[in-house]
Amino acid sequence: MTIKQTAGRDALGDFAPKFAQLNDDVLFGEVWSREDGLSLRDRSVVTVVALMAQGLTDSSFQYHLMSAKNNGVTRTEIAEILTHAAFYAGWPKAWAAFRMAKEVWADERDDVDEKAKHQNKMAFPIGAPNDAFAKYFIGQSYLAPLSTEQVGIYNVTFEPGCRNNWHIHHAKSGGGQILVCVAGRGLYQEWGKPAQELCPGDVVNIAPGVKHWHGAAPDSWFSHLAVEVPGEETSNEWLEPVDYEQYLKATNKQA
Repeated sequence: MTIKQTAGRDALGDFAPKFAQLNDDVLFGEVWSREDGLSLRDRSVVTVVALMAQGLTDSSFQYHLMSAKNNGVTRTEIAEILTHAAFYAGWPKAWAAFRMAKEVWADERDDVDEKAKHQNKMAFPIGAPNDAFAKYFIGQSYLAPLSTEQVGIYNVTFEPGCRNNWHIHHAKSGGGQILVCVAGRGLYQEWGKPAQELCPGDVVNIAPGVKHWHGAAPDSWFSHLAVEVPGEETSNEWLEPVDYEQYLKATNKQA
């Protein structure tokens, strides 16, 4: 994944074009886009702690806090990260960082109640945080295995705005996946086609070899059953994330 950044050119393109180019193309286009060893979530955590340690709780710090949240860092996690860093970076710096973090994660307290409301709308459990596949998602997802024999059936739940990466189900024969929507409102999109809205009762048949993604609408939790269609030599190929621009375009299709 290559991160597209224009902040440098927008702010300093005329005054300091080289600095702007290094900021947009090297720092974000190369360093942040590296996939060796660190996820975007990891890089966000490192950056937030480094800025806090310097006492830089300015608009740049706010941007990186928001990026950390978008990259999957939860309210509970950021509180623990800043608390731990306070012993090494300094107590006053932590206070300043907490003031800004509290604003960025202000809406997450309501998420607990919304999650409970979502659970009450369906018979299947939300399950545990989908940590094993977290690197293939933007935002928090949850996984509840319902059947692991004969046919794999999993209830996958997405918090608002969460979506998985573009991916392809491969198979020599048979294979693919079926999505059965059970609660909330979501999105599904195949490569080269407009996104479609998903509501409870909708069923999506995904053939092998089709590049696609699915996830929640920006303002709604969403759950679907993922049914693994049996086949020969089946595998999943995870591809690039659905970036904010692609996601925004997909949601606008529903307007």
